[in-house]
Amino acid sequence: MVKASKTKNSIPINRPMLGDEEIQAVTEVMKSGIISNKSGSGPHVLKFEKAFAQFIGVKYALAFNNGTSALHASLLAADVGPGDEVIVPSFTFVSTAEAVVLIGAKPVFVDINPKTYCLDPDAFKRGITRHTKAVIPVHLYGLPADMNSIIEIAEKNDIEVIEDAAQAHGAEYHGKKAGSLGDMACFSFYASKNMTTGEGGMVTSDDRKFIEKLHLIRVHGERKEYRSVTVGHNYRLPEIEGAIGYIQLSKLPKFLEKRRRNAKLLTEKLDAVKQLELPFEYSGSKHAWYVYTARLKGANSGKRNKLVKTLNRHRIGATVYYPIPIHKMPYYRENFGNFQLSITEKASRQVFSLPVHPGVKDEEIDYIAKTITRTINK
Repeated sequence: MVKASKTKNSIPINRPMLGDEEIQAVTEVMKSGIISNKSGSGPHVLKFEKAFAQFIGVKYALAFNNGTSALHASLLAADVGPGDEVIVPSFTFVSTAEAVVLIGAKPVFVDINPKTYCLDPDAFKRGITRHTKAVIPVHLYGLPADMNSIIEIAEKNDIEVIEDAAQAHGAEYHGKKAGSLGDMACFSFYASKNMTTGEGGMVTSDDRKFIEKLHLIRVHGERKEYRSVTVGHNYRLPEIEGAIGYIQLSKLPKFLEKRRRNAKLLTEKLDAVKQLELPFEYSGSKHAWYVYTARLKGANSGKRNKLVKTLNRHRIGATVYYPIPIHKMPYYRENFGNFQLSITEKASRQVFSLPVHPGVKDEEIDYIAKTITRTINK
């Protein structure tokens, strides 16, 4: 029988790491009286945008009120609309495809690489039609997709590349940051992410043409006050979130260092469990370790779910990302047809994710590993 953890508290899958610096930053915004800005570019948001662009290594970064808004706005900026198709993985959070549907385009689901869980370039190539306008590779769990191959295919077919980097803050691909590789990239700052503003998002790009469009889209299409020149939305990031984001970004390298260390420790302790396929970094990549995702080899969803429930009973916040691929969800199946994605469907039955966030202590990593090992070996 597995002994319960010495701590009375659970180990959540992720936890926002907020301190006195963020509280002070919020207080300063409240005292200033400037808590929002009609253009979406108040002083704290501008400061955050500039710092984020520098961190990613791009010319421009534009803040949005959440990651889904960032995706939606990016597709609009790329002139994607009704009659167009956008190639997306099905093994991701629903917002990746949701943003495509919201602009009236069709999501075309393709399969993933069975080792990285990211969009497979060959599957992307097979999914292209004369209607394909864009592709959204997702850097799932914090590991970059095979961007060189994806970009090469996209360029040959005049397809826009929009990175979904919602889980990949600080991830790297051949020495470049995720978010600096495609035509545009979208980040989320939801509470569970590697850095947070509570809610929030960002679009990064080196292309001024896209950024100018995004500026308009973010504020109702207004070039000047009450003079709308195109359709837009209210996608502004408030000043409080901008202030929190700037502080969180300064802490991100330390957060990533601790996530990397925790992932390394967990791999060392689980390496002998032959029933598990553990996450890894392929040559040229640097994982951001949003979550630590393992695969229970040869399992069906019932066996995997039983393991996750056992871990949860022992106060370990194991979670399944994602138990139902998007193409299997009723709305998408009924409106966009049946897709046969065997690799995606197999992964959805076998993977489970574990916490490696900066709040996880060494003794908790040890407890997680021992609990998994004993449970599987029963």
